[in-house]
Amino acid sequence: MLKSYSSAPLPFQGQKRRFIKDFKEVLKKFDNTTTVVDLFGGSGLLSHVTKRERPDVRVVYNDYDYFCDRLANVTTTNEILSRIRPVMNAVAADKKVPNESRAQILAIVKEYAEKGYVDYITLSSSLLFSGKWAKNFQELSKETMYNVVKQSDYNVDGYLDGLEIVHEDYKDLFMQYKDDRNVLFIIDPPYLSTDSVSYKNYWKLSDYLDVLKLLKGTKYIYFTSNKSQIIELCKWIKENTSIGDPFADAEIRKQQNNLNYHATFTDIMLVKE
Repeated sequence: MLKSYSSAPLPFQGQKRRFIKDFKEVLKKFDNTTTVVDLFGGSGLLSHVTKRERPDVRVVYNDYDYFCDRLANVTTTNEILSRIRPVMNAVAADKKVPNESRAQILAIVKEYAEKGYVDYITLSSSLLFSGKWAKNFQELSKETMYNVVKQSDYNVDGYLDGLEIVHEDYKDLFMQYKDDRNVLFIIDPPYLSTDSVSYKNYWKLSDYLDVLKLLKGTKYIYFTSNKSQIIELCKWIKENTSIGDPFADAEIRKQQNNLNYHATFTDIMLVKE
């Protein structure tokens, strides 16, 4: 039996763990689906849940951000954290790390960076204030550190089992399946007006709008946020009237999401059968 996770086993900005219950419910609506294509796979959580809920279908996980590399290097990540924890013993939980301890931590990370791979996103969740992310050593070295270190090792065993993993531009992947009426597309692009520093590429308004072209005539589960720039969005749809309203008759579900103590936004899931 495939092992099930309720959230991604490593930190990932924007994963849909709060939507899992709703997501499982709407998956049941697509009885005739034989293939599910997760165009913006992110942490792979939606692909993972899909395969556990529907082991009979083919699930294509587009790991454009190479989350699989982070999973593959989890032993090294755990080793780095095991060396950081003793340094943090002198620092109260959730408090700012003093300069001396901070220098020790940076020295440990630099040692591993010189050897090879370092998962800075995962380390960020143990060293930086909530919602802060560093993508490389230079960025980490500029950030204020806090003692929020994870006290146990990460376990990623079996997380990607059963998935077909690809690393493609979402447009190219969509073209491979767009004419198959038995395909369900999971479409979860980076949100507009929401911090997305941990993603590999900068996500522009035009990129976000281009995704809407994929919705016409397809079966989809689409995610967006109430912070999207709706005025520009509506203007674009008006100027591209051939696609009509891709959300017509779609089911809408919402979930409150907290980035940190002072920043929240609403996740929105739209479903069309």
